[in-house]
Amino acid sequence: MIERFYLKDYLSFKETELNLQNGLVVFTGPSGSGKSILIESILSSLGGATCDASVCESSVTWDINADEMGIENDDINVFKHIKKEKSRYFVNNQSLSKKSISTIASNYLRHLSLKDFSDFENENLLSILDNRIASKNKKIVHIKDDYKKSYLEHKEVKKELHKLEEEEKKIVELKEFATYEIKKIEDIDPKLGEDEELLVVKKELSKKEKVLDAINTANEVFNHESSVSNALDSLEVDSNFFDDVMNELRSILESAQDRFSALDDVDIEDVFNRIEELSGLKRRYGSIEDAIEYKEKKKLELMKYENIEVAKDDLCERYKSLSLELEKLALELSIMRQKEIPLFEKDLNKYLTNLYLRDAQVRLTNISYSLYGCDELEIELNATKLSKISTGEFNRLRLAILALKSKFMSKNGGVLMLDEIDANLSGEESMSVAKVLKQLSKYFQIFVISHQPQLTSMGDQHFLVYKNGNISHTKELNFEEKVDEIARIISGDSVSNEAKKFAHELLESNK
Repeated sequence: MIERFYLKDYLSFKETELNLQNGLVVFTGPSGSGKSILIESILSSLGGATCDASVCESSVTWDINADEMGIENDDINVFKHIKKEKSRYFVNNQSLSKKSISTIASNYLRHLSLKDFSDFENENLLSILDNRIASKNKKIVHIKDDYKKSYLEHKEVKKELHKLEEEEKKIVELKEFATYEIKKIEDIDPKLGEDEELLVVKKELSKKEKVLDAINTANEVFNHESSVSNALDSLEVDSNFFDDVMNELRSILESAQDRFSALDDVDIEDVFNRIEELSGLKRRYGSIEDAIEYKEKKKLELMKYENIEVAKDDLCERYKSLSLELEKLALELSIMRQKEIPLFEKDLNKYLTNLYLRDAQVRLTNISYSLYGCDELEIELNATKLSKISTGEFNRLRLAILALKSKFMSKNGGVLMLDEIDANLSGEESMSVAKVLKQLSKYFQIFVISHQPQLTSMGDQHFLVYKNGNISHTKELNFEEKVDEIARIISGDSVSNEAKKFAHELLESNK
């Protein structure tokens, strides 16, 4: 619900604050006092309209989806529209676009002054119908769950089958391409780390002659090894350290000579060619490891292509089985829904009669499978399509639909805003609208502008909008003040005792 609303500097309003309750909230006042301006500014604070107020701010108890919008959710969330040089919108002091604000609020707020067809969308109407059935037969809940599960799996299998059939059309080309790619890599037959080993060989080959010459020259030192040992002995110096060094040197030089001599059988051109082949693979695939991985992937693809008929047969069998299951479950849903349609239509027309509207015709037609079955629920008013009826009829029909829906709702259905829904109605018609709104107010917080005593007397909370000079003000009325205001609505500015008496009786009867 909206707990508080604050408005500053908008047209005839300088400043006003409303502390709001749940239920039916009624705004009355003389023509031109600013009632519609007030409703417009409340909508503007929630991104549902545009106004030039310096500030319009609504504090709400909605549990908003904070993660989706990247805002912090508080116990009371504050929506604010500020207009200076340009409009800016905030939720809990975090700046958001008007579109984002409107998206958040649209989950909780409906403005019934326009022809909004969302209440007549097939999903919503079927939901009302199914909830009515479920209140008498819980079996429909399990059927719907099974149907939804089968539908989603059927949709996925159909998608896979379509993909497989598309691949099948190109199967020859795909197989040839996979075979070609595999052969290209297998002909080179790369080994992990081979490219690095070849680079080492290439480097050693490039310095082979120079290194061997250096080793031959260095080997001259061993011709003088005994002379050094004799000199150390004559000096009575232990020659073991010299022997160890010479043995280690001899081992190093012999090992190096063996390694470089082994390169005699290596063809440097072969090494260069192999390096170039591997470099080509690396340029194409990124690395030797990636090339080998790609080859294995193509082998798996080739196996899949070779087994595509088997896979297709399995999918076709699964698709056929799911289609039969879907058809069976959808038929069960349709039978249960068709059985409920006359009762749905009867209850809807009870509300419409109370709302002084012509009878509606409700029918269930067969459509393609969707997430909700293969049924479409259509409503016409006296054989007239909804797009052709008047706005007043349309909105009263919406109230009847909401009334049907409310029987299966939680206590917090959000906020409904209505602008003079009882305008140009007789007293009886106004009372019928008031009774429906009173029922809905158990589930919604409802804001309504009224010029009729019947609806006004039903209000859980009543605000008078009036002007003092050129400045608009609001005032929450107590019981006696409500009597005076309803009497004014009945008899005009010259309030008669009879009007006050009738207003008092009306309020007492609607307590």
